Amino acid sequence: MADNRQMSAKTPETISRDIGERLERLRLSRNITQAELAQDAGISERTLRRLESGDNPTFDSLIRVLISLKIQQNIDLLVPDPRVRPIERVRTKGGERQRSSSTKPTKTTKQWEWGAKK
Repeated sequence: MADNRQMSAKTPETISRDIGERLERLRLSRNITQAELAQDAGISERTLRRLESGDNPTFDSLIRVLISLKIQQNIDLLVPDPRVRPIERVRTKGGERQRSSSTKPTKTTKQWEWGAKK
């Protein structure tokens, strides 16, 4: 997916602006005014304008707008569910990981050299 690679190279500000533009296009495609959406979401029009322009929106405002637009199920795409890992389940015998572990140092072997003594 080329879009994912483009997103990884963007700054947080650019991503915020892109999300705001998408929300604005969706709102306009549904013929909803900013006043109507803001009232339905329980936020001010100014907050909605800031969200649509990518001007440091709050997570709460974003979720409220997603719910009002009935696209809150898309939040699942934002952060995948870590519990759905069949291979990990087999390794842990059906249990779930409770904590992370540090990486184990790799065993370094001394490089053999010609004429070196054992």
